[in-house]
Amino acid sequence: MLGKIRESFRHPFWQAIYLLVLAYLLFDFGIAYLPPLFGIRSAPVPNSVVFQFTITALVGILLYVSDNEEKWSKFKEPINAALVDADKRWIRIALIVVIPLAVGWTTYSRVRPSVAAPVQLRSIHPAPPRSISFRGGTIQLARLENPLRADGSTEEDYEAGMRVYYQNCLPCHGDLLDGNGHYAHGLNPLPLAFTDNGTIPQLTESFVFWRIAKGGPGLPVEGAPWNSAMPAWEPILSEDEIWAVIIFLYEQTGWTPRTWGEAGEGGGHE
Repeated sequence: MLGKIRESFRHPFWQAIYLLVLAYLLFDFGIAYLPPLFGIRSAPVPNSVVFQFTITALVGILLYVSDNEEKWSKFKEPINAALVDADKRWIRIALIVVIPLAVGWTTYSRVRPSVAAPVQLRSIHPAPPRSISFRGGTIQLARLENPLRADGSTEEDYEAGMRVYYQNCLPCHGDLLDGNGHYAHGLNPLPLAFTDNGTIPQLTESFVFWRIAKGGPGLPVEGAPWNSAMPAWEPILSEDEIWAVIIFLYEQTGWTPRTWGEAGEGGGHE
């Protein structure tokens, strides 16, 4: 038995098998336990990377066993025997059963829904801060109303907001404000659908101002782990432009913004 094992180390086919297994174990488990390089220890390697590295190792191993005709012929001997020899029929039957089962199980394990709890709870509309910095100044969000509504006329502000929306927001949020823009399907989570009664009708305008100004990078921890892909518009849009596009969103969708009397002192956002 020991002699057969020793002999297998000299056979190209079994050499390839041993090297492939060793490469997989090294990529999947060994890298994380190697001594730190320049004081930096490797992070756990993702399964997709392990698979890519293993395939690369397989290509190198196949090049090694096929570098001359004699070694390549010897490498193919066990494969030919398993596929042709009468006394190896049980191997062929086993492969016919095992390979489809392995492929089926791998596919199922990758697509089955996960029931694992998220690392942390996520709030769709996290509580806004009481104040934010904006272009070097400070804006108090608590009980803040849209200043463009103070004169009682929003027609010009609506037109200005429409211009801002179609120049900047349309590719993601869509022409119909339904979150179905040209880029929407490449984003996760999907852009907000302003036509949905569970979005801006539940929010005060100061909340919407905060989310537009600070975007995804400005979300607090409870907004993770699926942070919004929306950029922070503070460096691009002025304060009046943000308030104007907010007016456009509400008037175009027909929703009424939530007032501070409805929202309460803390904004009422959960």
